[in-house]
Amino acid sequence: MHLHILGICGTFMGSLALLARDLGHKVTGSDLNVYPPMSTQLENAGITLMQGYDRSHLQPHPDLVIVGNAMKRGIDAVEYMLNEGLPYISGPQFLADHVLQGKHVLGVAGTHGKTTTTTMLAWVLDQAGLNPGFLIGGVPLGFSESARLGGGKYFCVEADEYDSAFFDKRSKFVHYHPKTAILNNLEFDHADIFDDLVAIQKQFHHLVRTIPSEGRIIAPITETHIDEVLEMGCWTPVIRTSLEANEKAALSAELISIDGSHFKVLENGNLVGEVKWSMTGQHSVANALATIAAAQHVGVALETACEALTNFGGVKRRMELLGTVNGIEVYDDFAHHPTAIDTTLDGSRKRLGERRLWAIIEPRSNTMRMGSHKDGLAHSARLADEVIWYQPEGLDWDLQPVIEAASNHAQVSRSLDEIIERIVNEAGEGDAVVIMSNGGFGGLHQKLMSALKAKAA
Repeated sequence: MHLHILGICGTFMGSLALLARDLGHKVTGSDLNVYPPMSTQLENAGITLMQGYDRSHLQPHPDLVIVGNAMKRGIDAVEYMLNEGLPYISGPQFLADHVLQGKHVLGVAGTHGKTTTTTMLAWVLDQAGLNPGFLIGGVPLGFSESARLGGGKYFCVEADEYDSAFFDKRSKFVHYHPKTAILNNLEFDHADIFDDLVAIQKQFHHLVRTIPSEGRIIAPITETHIDEVLEMGCWTPVIRTSLEANEKAALSAELISIDGSHFKVLENGNLVGEVKWSMTGQHSVANALATIAAAQHVGVALETACEALTNFGGVKRRMELLGTVNGIEVYDDFAHHPTAIDTTLDGSRKRLGERRLWAIIEPRSNTMRMGSHKDGLAHSARLADEVIWYQPEGLDWDLQPVIEAASNHAQVSRSLDEIIERIVNEAGEGDAVVIMSNGGFGGLHQKLMSALKAKAA
């Protein structure tokens, strides 16, 4: 069957394309924003990519069009698809119908950490010999691709609360029917879709309604917004995790290193293992505890899970070290929400100590562009010594108030060249530069690395 995917370079749709290819289908796709790492992964997989959304991409007619949630009415390919009566389906529905049937689904939901935690979980199950299938909304460093069918009965999926398609406004995760569900955290996000936190909580409760009574829900002890969801009705046992000793938590952590790179894991207060890894930040420790609890639900021993995480390699664009030039470390991070910026910089600060930390941030997500989080941005970046906020075209508000509210040294820049020039001229040995964006950032990462190497030559 010939499948054409509209919006194929999105992190979810790109991973879905790999699964469809492995199911034996011919897969092609269109996208307006074709950039690495997803475009590279798809091209390496032999999937034909087309720039833009022209109706010619659907000629000759494919057997089925899989429609990404970025597609809107008025787009040429969408209007042609509807006028021609082509069969179409949302990505989440295709995944549910063609991949997840008969599987024990392990779903990872939450405002932050979904991609990393899903990758951790797939890694642990893989290391335990369970050969899980998985779909990850990013490119994992420990696997060759971001999705695979697997050979066992388990499938790990990043369970996103974003809507499914222009014709299906339910959250993606409602389609997945997980038996094991991680609910990591819950904050207001996706202001282009949801009016308020209550609207998101309603979708999370739709998810809870689908989890069987013989299943398992894993949630931190401290997440009151998740508690409010569960209080709407819960028919599934809930396992609690905690970053410190708590009698209500089945699993807890005891930090050995302040940056979260080494910690003990305790079950009901009893030591069951240690994790010493390359990850940093308390949010990473929280993700690890949820992963261990979910893996335990499918029979993986706690000690085995801890050992597997010790060898966990991470995910591209999640504090990914791009390189070190003249002692200057350059990192790529996907953070696009004040809490994610805060936790990422907190982990970096604890690892770096007194070394100088630069944060270069592009407010690119739809929620950021609408200004929904603008009041919390200055505080979120407080742990960096130097902050450069990039004001992209199309941002609906002015970043200057964020600069005025900053307690550290911050500036606004409208030019990538200006940002690069400042880093090249002012950053020195021992500094760390963290570039934060959920998009390609105009190729800033590669341009900065090239400029630093040119200066070092």
